[in-house]
Amino acid sequence: MPEVLFRVRWPDASEQRCYSPSTVVEDFFSAGTSYPVAEFVDRSRKALSAASERVRGIYGYGCSQALAQLAEIEHTAARFTGEGASVRLLEFER
Repeated sequence: MPEVLFRVRWPDASEQRCYSPSTVVEDFFSAGTSYPVAEFVDRSRKALSAASERVRGIYGYGCSQALAQLAEIEHTAARFTGEGASVRLLEFER
């Protein structure tokens, strides 16, 4: 299963490399696009859950790394509750 990394820039200009065990994440995001923080978290939740389910379909168990990545995204996003804050998806890396 091809994994993909996606690099994001948070509202404080910090950058983070995020992991997905599947390219399905590319169905939920577009490189170079900014998303309001809440929308980014929602899309991340859907994308990483779908990626984990793809792993489950092949190996019989979900991907703990995808769920850990989601928890990290949610933790980081909690710092940015201000209106107008957005996350920019910079690029996908393979």
